[in-house]
Amino acid sequence: MTATPARPNAALVLIEFQREWLDPEHGRLNHLVEDRDLLDTAVGGAAAALAAARAHGVPVVHVPLVLTPGAPELEGWTPARLGLRAVIPRAGTWIRGSAGAEFAEAFRPAPGEPVVRGRAGASAFAGSSDLDLILRRLGVTDLYLAGFATHVCVESTLREAHDRGYTAHVIHDACAAFNRAQQDHVREHVIHHFGGETDAAAFTASLDATAAAAAA
Repeated sequence: MTATPARPNAALVLIEFQREWLDPEHGRLNHLVEDRDLLDTAVGGAAAALAAARAHGVPVVHVPLVLTPGAPELEGWTPARLGLRAVIPRAGTWIRGSAGAEFAEAFRPAPGEPVVRGRAGASAFAGSSDLDLILRRLGVTDLYLAGFATHVCVESTLREAHDRGYTAHVIHDACAAFNRAQQDHVREHVIHHFGGETDAAAFTASLDATAAAAAA
């Protein structure tokens, strides 16, 4: 891993820190995680990165997935026969007003932190998501990605961020897939094509160093 330092025009982007993933009682996806230590590590890493970003005034952008019953947002212009467009309506996950769609308590947005609206798809930019507009208004050029699942929504966001001209970094210990093989595949074969990689400790240390240099 080559750690990438936090840039001045950075934002921490938190993808799906919702109870579907993080609540053992109400999270349907939580029960599908095979390597539990991977999820536990991601929660700890994300909490550390979030605390550091807030302490240093780095923008934090929350990206939930919230759909209406039946998930018509995913229908598109053709019938949803395959992939998440077909699976999510059958599973009934991410439905507005359900317990699973709520933010996990430790990752609820603080006052003033933007919450992306209109997302409909794997990428945080998908559908009528206002993520790009939020980032441009904040003057953000570098995205630090945390969330779930590494090989689905985090990877999709990484790829699209690259193609939209952002510099994207995956905080690998603030992300989790269902199992370690999926996680390792993204780290070894995907990330370097579309961005960089760091960990929560390096992200925090970089922010601390930047603040110390500014104060000197």
